[in-house]
Amino acid sequence: MTQYVGAIDQGTTGTRFMVFDHAGQVVANAYEQHEQIYPNPGWVEHDPLEIWENTQQVVLDGLDDAGLEASQLDALGITNQRETTVVWDKDSGKPVHNALVWQDRRTTDRVEELQEADKVEEIREKTGLEADAYFSATKTEWILDNAEPLKMQSSRGGDLRDRAREGELVMGTIDTWLIYNLTGNHITDVTNASRTMLYDIREMEWDDELLAEFDVPKEMVPEVRPSSDEDYYGHTDPDGFLGEEVPVAGALGDQQAALFGQTCFDKGDAKNTYGTGAFYLMNTGEEAVESDNGLLTTVGFQMSGEPVQYALEGSIFNAGAAIEFMEDIDLINNAAQTAELARSVDSTDGVYMVPAFTGLGAPHWDGRARGTIVGMTRGTSKEHIVRATLESIAYQTRDLAEAMEADSGVEMTSLRVDGGAVKNNFLCQLQSDIIQTDIVRPEVDETTALGSAYAAGLAVGYWDTVDELRDNWQVDREFTPEKEQAEVDKLYDRWDDAVERSLNWAQEEA
Repeated sequence: MTQYVGAIDQGTTGTRFMVFDHAGQVVANAYEQHEQIYPNPGWVEHDPLEIWENTQQVVLDGLDDAGLEASQLDALGITNQRETTVVWDKDSGKPVHNALVWQDRRTTDRVEELQEADKVEEIREKTGLEADAYFSATKTEWILDNAEPLKMQSSRGGDLRDRAREGELVMGTIDTWLIYNLTGNHITDVTNASRTMLYDIREMEWDDELLAEFDVPKEMVPEVRPSSDEDYYGHTDPDGFLGEEVPVAGALGDQQAALFGQTCFDKGDAKNTYGTGAFYLMNTGEEAVESDNGLLTTVGFQMSGEPVQYALEGSIFNAGAAIEFMEDIDLINNAAQTAELARSVDSTDGVYMVPAFTGLGAPHWDGRARGTIVGMTRGTSKEHIVRATLESIAYQTRDLAEAMEADSGVEMTSLRVDGGAVKNNFLCQLQSDIIQTDIVRPEVDETTALGSAYAAGLAVGYWDTVDELRDNWQVDREFTPEKEQAEVDKLYDRWDDAVERSLNWAQEEA
């Protein structure tokens, strides 16, 4: 029987299971959406139990559809929506509250307290992150302060923090939640730990001062392991849903997984993933480069027994989400329609859309910015707005590209792209024009799943070296700039003005 590697890709809107062969080609693929819960404006939650149910379902469906046995899986890798935070009872496995999603802004006030207390610089030095509601620290603190012990359905009442100190409650990002449910072990990898705002990325350990700042007991946090781990995180339960003991041996936060799947193993390699948000990462090698331009310094990946590789990252909160928004308000019927509508007009006629639905990430970092459309006249049509929305994704990416070059001193020659939106040729060409560089789209565009499969497969010896992975990487299409730099620069200058209008809008949510 032929052997394969499986990848669980637990994303913001759904869960995917993919199986890859030795050439990095997809042999099985199953997907299930989960509910987005919006209790208040700016709040976003997921039900962790629904996510675990769906994970089991897509794994079984994927194997079933492809006619594969679980015994044909040499390993399982995990990749996940990052920063989304779960707190659960270690014995029963019951969450104490819904997961708070990375997009959730309910802790913005707490972040402003940190800013007023001059703690931002210290947090950045240790974690490489901006103080922002995006990360897991303030989310964990909020859950411990606000989850009702009654929801625990537990005879043991008691204060949540006391229970956490006694090791009864644990926290984790979604990778940790899945590893716990798959193996029974409480483990995360270095990339996910680096996104919690509780982990020192230079010392590579949980930081006692930050844990104290957010009153998160150390007993709650998971053990941190390499992204590709020859010691394995554990095995699936042979009596569990798979009926087989499969090693779980790799995990990477989704953006780092895409970096790995795009084989950006060398310093200066860069990729941009266009999903719900868009995330631009550049490998900076063994050096954690500090950003002067609003980027994050983050852990790129770590292989067993090797030094950590770092990355610079620009996070755009709303990319594909802006296209979903147009669908939600019935401007378009489906995402595929955007290219044809946008192409039907020569320009936006001066209309700019700033998709700051959940604030702006890098390089602006304004949690109170909100979605804005400027420059409309009576002559503005649906087509102009659709085109402006696609352009906003490309402009936000240019914001990041310029910050990357300034911070790293590395001039970008080409950008590897992946994610759902890059199937849109119009967007890829637009992106090439606006950042004036080549855009390279690989054959396998599900690079997040591929990256976690690679990490797990390397750990169990399914692949021997990263050179085999480089050989697997194939170009589907390249896009080169067709517009003049001067013309693009003029349009981009006005983008800055539009962003200015969106800033600090949501004051009433304070």
